[in-house]
Amino acid sequence: MNRKYLLIGTCAVVAIAAYITLRPAPVEDAAQSAPTEGNAMVAIQMPPIEGNAAIGQRIFENACSACHGSNAVGVEGAGPPLIHVIYEPSHHADESFQRAVAMGVRSHHWQFGDMPPVEGLTRGEVAMVIDYIREIQRANGIN
Repeated sequence: MNRKYLLIGTCAVVAIAAYITLRPAPVEDAAQSAPTEGNAMVAIQMPPIEGNAAIGQRIFENACSACHGSNAVGVEGAGPPLIHVIYEPSHHADESFQRAVAMGVRSHHWQFGDMPPVEGLTRGEVAMVIDYIREIQRANGIN
């Protein structure tokens, strides 16, 4: 008889543990963690920005941040984060950024649609933006 109660008790403890572990998140928590349009897509560590990268930061904030977010963290519903492993130098070399700005780029990694060309930026200005992006990437382990 004692073994029967021990088995029932063990099953109850296992069932409670499984419920606690596997239960869905409460509605409040799920709503807080779900990305909403306009929110940053990644959290980053900002390094000190100096020299050409600081000039690139100002250019980026004026020409790119509406879609790619302040500090290139992306914007839900607008544009992807550039501080992301997809944009590491071995996959998207500096020239790919130059070409994207000059000619636009077809959507291929993200579902934001095609990126139009960015008017009014020189190759030199884009190079400084790239310096800025690469500084943040390195500070976040993207090499």
